[in-house]
Amino acid sequence: MIQLDDNLIIPKNIQTDNQSPYIKKQSNLSHIKELLDIKDHSADSLVASLPFCNNDVTAGSENELLAVVKGHHEHVDLPQFIQLSNYYQNICKRARVGEMSKNVVNALENFIQDNHQNVWENSWVRLPKHTLSSYAEQTFEKDLLADKSFLNGPLRSDCDRFFTFNKGELNIRIPISYLLKLSLADIINDLPKSTICKSMGKSFLSHFLNDNTSPETFSFYPVHLKGQNKMGRGLARETSLRFLMCQLLTQYANEKFQLTKNGQTAMIYGAPLPPNRQKQLNNFISDSFYRELFMSPCLSGWNRGEEKHHYMGLCHQVLSRSQVNAISKLKEAGIIVNNLVVMPNMSNTSLANNGTHISIGSQKLTNLMMDQTSAFSPVEEKYAGDLVIKIVEHFLTLFVGTYSAAPYRMNFWDFHPEKALGFLPHELDYTHLRMLWRRWKNKASIKIKMFGTRVTPFGPEWLDRELSKRFGLYGDYIPDFRLIDYLVSLLSTDSSPALNGVLGNDDNLKADLSSMGVFDKKMSLYLFYRLRQFNTMGFSGFEGRHYSLFYSILEDMQHATNLQILLTALAYKYIIKGEVNHYSIPDNPSVESERRQIIFGQAIGIPTFYINQNTTNSFLSKIAKQINNSRASYRYKGYCRIYHQEYQNALLRIIKNDAADIIECMGFEETIQDLEARIHNRELCVEGKLLSGILNKTEALDPMKVDGDEFNQASEHYYRNELRLFQMNEAYDELIQSVQDLEQHAQVSQDIRQALHSIYPNQDMTAFIKQARSQVINEKASIQDINSLIQSMILVFHSDIKQNI
Repeated sequence: MIQLDDNLIIPKNIQTDNQSPYIKKQSNLSHIKELLDIKDHSADSLVASLPFCNNDVTAGSENELLAVVKGHHEHVDLPQFIQLSNYYQNICKRARVGEMSKNVVNALENFIQDNHQNVWENSWVRLPKHTLSSYAEQTFEKDLLADKSFLNGPLRSDCDRFFTFNKGELNIRIPISYLLKLSLADIINDLPKSTICKSMGKSFLSHFLNDNTSPETFSFYPVHLKGQNKMGRGLARETSLRFLMCQLLTQYANEKFQLTKNGQTAMIYGAPLPPNRQKQLNNFISDSFYRELFMSPCLSGWNRGEEKHHYMGLCHQVLSRSQVNAISKLKEAGIIVNNLVVMPNMSNTSLANNGTHISIGSQKLTNLMMDQTSAFSPVEEKYAGDLVIKIVEHFLTLFVGTYSAAPYRMNFWDFHPEKALGFLPHELDYTHLRMLWRRWKNKASIKIKMFGTRVTPFGPEWLDRELSKRFGLYGDYIPDFRLIDYLVSLLSTDSSPALNGVLGNDDNLKADLSSMGVFDKKMSLYLFYRLRQFNTMGFSGFEGRHYSLFYSILEDMQHATNLQILLTALAYKYIIKGEVNHYSIPDNPSVESERRQIIFGQAIGIPTFYINQNTTNSFLSKIAKQINNSRASYRYKGYCRIYHQEYQNALLRIIKNDAADIIECMGFEETIQDLEARIHNRELCVEGKLLSGILNKTEALDPMKVDGDEFNQASEHYYRNELRLFQMNEAYDELIQSVQDLEQHAQVSQDIRQALHSIYPNQDMTAFIKQARSQVINEKASIQDINSLIQSMILVFHSDIKQNI
């Protein structure tokens, strides 16, 4: 029989027979406290024994970047592939015989011919096969296997798509994400077998991949946040250096693989939103052809890459269908009051949104999960983990715009609720969705002054454009549009809560959502803050998925990581002390929506939000008591109106008070000072810095004074040029400091000393790297110099790994 206590809710679908692998007494807070060996005889001992405190934390990041190819359409893969595709040939033939309008053909031709900047986002590249070294060629051939664990097995069924001919010469065509891996493999080829760089470089190959559309890299090693790593500084440093390595590998490929010589120049950089031209293309092609053009082939990172590729196609199909299904929810919510809607495209570009995922792990929790004699099992991990997530979600508004952002201008003619609200109908309940939409309309420039009426677009685009021009209707500016344009956190159903602490609850929710046409059971559940379970990941911790684009990787990511760690440790403190349990934050869609609307409102830039004065969320009530300048709502009876600024101030007060001992223990005083400064000064926030850089491209002082298309094109140009160069320079500063430390370390390390001598037999390493800087930043470095720099970086990472052990 299952033993119950006051802190436990057992759902009806839990099996109680001997077939279940976890038939035992269910977890409760006192049981978890005992298993974690919490020392609570003093405040200091309590904090020191908490998970994610002291030297307990490891961290890693996944970074999604945007890839582009610069060149004339006659030389670049994307336009060439479109023109030679069966899709294009078929629609041209149908248009010629009058079976369909010529508009789609004309739109495709204009997309190809009218690209005045010659920038092709997410295009693949074509390179002569003979330019590959033997090891790069071996790597490519292995990655073409249907299953890489069977070296003598068959090839992928789609391997023909990776080859083409140019002037009679065999070329391979690959996405830039895979190009990075081939560049590193090519460099590794000529290294002596005995060198550190050879073995270490090989271990890095699998860290270059993409599973959606954009290239993705993830940490070369888990960063143990202690000592010289200064908590989040260690992860930010690793991420920044990895970004610089991506730049070097891209430059190497442009020269060694003759890309620039053949009219293609690859680039890679941080950009949080789908490119405008890619969204335009998506408007007049089929969803299947979109997937053919932009879904990753998953050559790297998975043993059965073709299966992963099909999975990503499924994700695109599901999200596209889900966006269409959101319209019925908007109608049910009363936001759409008639049948005059703009149907979203059956193809969705949301998977081209790019963000950063920061994962933190607890060595304490991981060791307990590894210990087969420990009673700390997946049951306890899930029970505590879900509660941590619910607590942390209340604080996530502190990150939005503050540490990452995705500025975007929405024109009036795009301000249809079925387009503007994106996936929000699947993330908020109807009450909060209506409240948010009303406040958003009040914020946006959609008011006809002479009539005093706010209007949303209601007709064909040409008519809405005319209304915009005649009445000065400009739409809106959104600080972090990625959180609106992407399905970031699915709302639970009444029968299947996602965070009630019970194993398998996510599978139940996915089954419910699949039956509703919102999601698919095969996909991973989307959450702002996700539990990383030991049995799946090999460590126990949490992944923050709410980050869009950082301005300074070294500064913004450092403090964001520190804050994420602090809030996670604080959540465990609340749990261990019995101040918060699953009853405190009930598991129903309304309570979930109530706390998550705050995050979405912050992303949109709405000044206020509403919470129920009689909310059943006692943790939110605790926060509300700290909020100044709130009042009862005149419009919504029983609700309280709260300013986002005051909510953030209240959160800051709670952190300072409740987590004072953790802040002192972890040395997070600087991060708290930084957070407070950003809350009170927008210019210090990432959103303010990115906006300033974008506006400098337009010579405007206010985003609402710039046409939406012009603003969004300026943002893309800013990310591709000024911001990329800024992030390269800050990474290069870090590289110089790192190699100086490495040369000192070489005095006592024979293997480092030998490796340095093989790279720089007659030259000082630091002097060389300083001298090569301008060539690297201006993308004029020679293949030989890039080769040396890459080896230097591998040695830096090797030294870091040794210190992390």
